[in-house]
Amino acid sequence: MSSSKITATTADILKASGAEVPWVEKYRPIILDDITGNTDTIERLKVIARDGNCPHIIISGAPGIGKTTSILCLAHALLGDAYKEGVLELNASDERGIDVVRNKIKTFANTKVTLPAGRHKIIILDEADSMTAGAQQALRRTMEIYSNTTRFALACNNSSKIIEPIQSRCAILRYGKLKDQEVLKRLVEIASAENVKYAEDGLAALIFTSEGDMRQAINNLQSTVSGFGFVSAESVFKVCDQPHPVVIQKLLSSCEKGDLSDALDQLEVLWEQGYSALDIISTLLKVVKGMDRMSEFLKLEFIKNSAKDSDQQFLSFL
Repeated sequence: MSSSKITATTADILKASGAEVPWVEKYRPIILDDITGNTDTIERLKVIARDGNCPHIIISGAPGIGKTTSILCLAHALLGDAYKEGVLELNASDERGIDVVRNKIKTFANTKVTLPAGRHKIIILDEADSMTAGAQQALRRTMEIYSNTTRFALACNNSSKIIEPIQSRCAILRYGKLKDQEVLKRLVEIASAENVKYAEDGLAALIFTSEGDMRQAINNLQSTVSGFGFVSAESVFKVCDQPHPVVIQKLLSSCEKGDLSDALDQLEVLWEQGYSALDIISTLLKVVKGMDRMSEFLKLEFIKNSAKDSDQQFLSFL
């Protein structure tokens, strides 16, 4: 999550003031048992929570699959009522320089806190792979100095961007993208809790647009409900500002049949509706990957040429 994410305390304040709390925070799991997906790695965290012997940890994987939430749940399980005093959470993408390590992290590591026996303070660094090389070197030294009192838990998209000396000091857990059924189950639970009316194609659209990113799926669900009151495929794609996959499928079918005139007509309609080339290409790639009836050779041709066009479009913005 970004640094603008709402902590549990802030969420409570918003709720008390009558402000709308983002559902992604309202329904954020607080215990490891409630986390969706990545069962094997969650089980490893449960063992750590049960034994109380927490190492430094790196959790890597795509956005929105529960990395930071898992760390927060682990911290709650380890520290209990001492969580508030014993945890420092930072977003390294916003506070990525060496000064953060020198000031905030070292200050917290030096602070004396009363914790349960055998427990350590926990410093959580979200998006740690965005830290500068200098900040990571300073962090490595800090990890060494305060290892008796403090544990570090890093969440990142790509663990290879974390310097080797830090990686070697950590247990590395890798999270995979969530399965469609896992995302669907959670969306149905939230929709039921919020009395949301929806169509099946609306939920399918949320899954399609989120691509295994639970955070995005929940945010899109709330945005669709706020904007339309009813979750349908059409409303979801409007909220997400993506071309409807059905239109893209028709365009691809025309290409398969060799009817380029019809394909160009459909493409022109999308263009007139305000979709950029990148909008169209990104949706086309997702649709192509899911078209079972299309031959693998043709899929590869579409993907190869779409990727080439996407690169050219990107370069045109530079």
